Amino acid sequence: MKAEYDLSRMKSRSNPYASKLKKPVTMRLSEDVVDYFKGMANEAGVPYQSLINLYLRDCVMKHRKVQIAWPAEKKGPEEISA
Repeated sequence: MKAEYDLSRMKSRSNPYASKLKKPVTMRLSEDVVDYFKGMANEAGVPYQSLINLYLRDCVMKHRKVQIAWPAEKKGPEEISA
């Protein structure tokens, strides 16, 4: 093995894994949601953030859509007679 290497003539190339890198984001999650994933992650022996990422990735792969049904607003007596 050489004591020093001359890297000045080395050709650079892009990282083939750059597209698979994770993007840091900030999210505000309910405490009970975080506790739920932390408990599951503890049982599985993985970090809870990785478990959340795996769950969301599964949603992406299965093209799951969120179905939100907001409760209908109740009308007051004055609005019903109008």
